[in-house]
Amino acid sequence: MKAVLIFTFLAAASLIFGQTEKDKTSLGTNPNYDNELAKRMGADDYGMKNYFLVILKTGANTSADKALVAESFKGHMTNINRLVAEDKLIVAGPFGKNEKNYRGIFILNNLKTREEATQLLQTDPAVKNGLLDYEIFPWYGSAALPQYLPFSDKIWKSKP
Repeated sequence: MKAVLIFTFLAAASLIFGQTEKDKTSLGTNPNYDNELAKRMGADDYGMKNYFLVILKTGANTSADKALVAESFKGHMTNINRLVAEDKLIVAGPFGKNEKNYRGIFILNNLKTREEATQLLQTDPAVKNGLLDYEIFPWYGSAALPQYLPFSDKIWKSKP
């Protein structure tokens, strides 16, 4: 019995320590792994991290005051740019018309709690004025997601 255990141990050790890079990849080890980049991006061992996904929806304020609406949505866009500059917002965009009155999404970055996300959303004039409301969901996604932002500034021809 002792010989069987020793043989089993030696066989397992030779499988683990005698692997080629190809073998390691098939077992889930990434030969392209960059530890410094993973740390800088806040990645876990799977290359993922936690975010908050925000669904923006039509708010309770249905005001016909065109000046209020225009000023609120101008402030909404200014706020989006500020949050991007602060590395707090990495995805934003509108939805097409839909039956749920969903207006768009945000993916919020570098926040620890839902309360932080709520406080951040209250800095948006369209939210403050009740023109937009929101739902917040914890979301687990690729830690590399923020890397698309530097490229997005190089591909638009007309200012959105």
